[in-house]
Amino acid sequence: MPQMSGAQALAYQLRSEGVDTVFTLPGVQIMAAFDALHEVQNDVRLIQTRHEQATTYMADGYAKATGKVGVAMVVPGPGALNATAGLGTAFASSSPVLLISGQIASGALGKGQGQLHEVEDQLDVFKPITKWNHRVTQVGEIPEAVHEAFRQLNTGRPRPVELEVPPDTLAAIGDADVIEPEMYPPPVADGADIDRAAEILARAKRPAIIAGGGTIISGASDELRDVAEFLQAAVLTTQQGKGILPADHELLVGVNYAMVEPVKNVLPECDALLAVGTRLLFRVFAPDSVPPIVHIDADPSEIGKNLPTKVGIVGDAKQALRQLLERLRAISSPKESRQQEVATLRNTADNELNELASDQLQMIQDIRGALDDDDIVVSGMTNIGYWSHVAFPVNVPRTYITSSYFGTLGYAYPTALGAQVGKPDKRVVALCGDGGFMYNIQELSTAGRYGINAVAVVFNNHAYGASMWDQTHQYGGRFIGTDLNNPDFVKVAEAFGVVGMKAEPDGIGDALQQAFAANAPVLLEVELPNMMPPFQIVR
Repeated sequence: MPQMSGAQALAYQLRSEGVDTVFTLPGVQIMAAFDALHEVQNDVRLIQTRHEQATTYMADGYAKATGKVGVAMVVPGPGALNATAGLGTAFASSSPVLLISGQIASGALGKGQGQLHEVEDQLDVFKPITKWNHRVTQVGEIPEAVHEAFRQLNTGRPRPVELEVPPDTLAAIGDADVIEPEMYPPPVADGADIDRAAEILARAKRPAIIAGGGTIISGASDELRDVAEFLQAAVLTTQQGKGILPADHELLVGVNYAMVEPVKNVLPECDALLAVGTRLLFRVFAPDSVPPIVHIDADPSEIGKNLPTKVGIVGDAKQALRQLLERLRAISSPKESRQQEVATLRNTADNELNELASDQLQMIQDIRGALDDDDIVVSGMTNIGYWSHVAFPVNVPRTYITSSYFGTLGYAYPTALGAQVGKPDKRVVALCGDGGFMYNIQELSTAGRYGINAVAVVFNNHAYGASMWDQTHQYGGRFIGTDLNNPDFVKVAEAFGVVGMKAEPDGIGDALQQAFAANAPVLLEVELPNMMPPFQIVR
């Protein structure tokens, strides 16, 4: 075995696994790792953020846009705790993010002496928001631990992992072998389960499909389309499944989100439901309105959790759908067209949307018109972001990014920066609220320093808008703690060396085109009144 430091073992193994970017912020316990990354900087780019929270958000955006593992690195204690918001978001949205966390010196572990940045049992902090985490204390263990992290990230459900290395282990010299990367082919689903599922779906006269984020993760667009067209099934997606079919596909009804639920019009007539890569969490209006469910998911714990399942298939969505289609073709013929029926369902959903939020829909259409199909939108926790979940047309997978059920305020801008790093040839737009944008406004510095040309659209209603709407309609207008005292966002952008612009709501499309033409990081402020969110509908 060659001799190397623990930090070199870490850097060389990351490079071996194909890592090309690490999002990080320096600190005493990880400086040896920084020095080792200096050795491999021609292969692995280091991007220094201005807050540890942004390290995991940027890694998450990178992962979601590229499908590759996003890597972040922080010091222990406050650095690691700051990074938990982004790691929790990655956990909620099944995103492959590796967090490398420093530790206190290995000789002080477990003694509670109050060492700098010490958190007792730090591994336990991460257990609820990671698929796997581990601490190494020997140089020779580091390549194997990193390799295992990548195995966890590339098999089954791709949730984040955390790996801890004490500073003395990073600095120590020892024997270590760098391990070659591996390919992890998706598992084949159980044939008997596929047969049972095909029989149910082949008998159905009005089947439906709900496609979630698992279909995007597995790259199952072609397979889902082929199954849907064979069955002539009405297709719904979750917010994370947007783009699995093009927005104008003749079988796509719409997106199920919050209180905007086209599923309520689909289920009553549906006699079989195929759920793929989704937790199946939506409101059921009557117990007898749920048809027999065939549920495909990489995570066996999700099957039957929220709705009773007739057939559960554990496996990768792409592979399982291929197997399912092969079996369907063997036992049945393609169904007769339901194009007109599905068009009626879609028109009903579109009309409801327009009645609820016509002003928001117009802005969303203007944003869509300024973008190419393969440009990327990161939809933040703000009114236009919420309505974009159901109204923004998406035609290409991995071009619409959300924080899933974690609903993380402040994630949109740093996530967009990570997406832009991963896809430098695409245009990236972050839809931010004024409240959330202030969580990570300092990352304008990161954008300017590295030339990360994402556009932050900051919708400014001078409030935590959804909470103020709640006070207006649920608490008799008793306002407290929901208004905001904002800076001049354009001046703040300019102070960071970033282009600052303003636009009226009806000029957002033209303003976006101007922002893209700047070929620079841009903050585009749009002032809005407070408007109804889709989860607090007042009719």
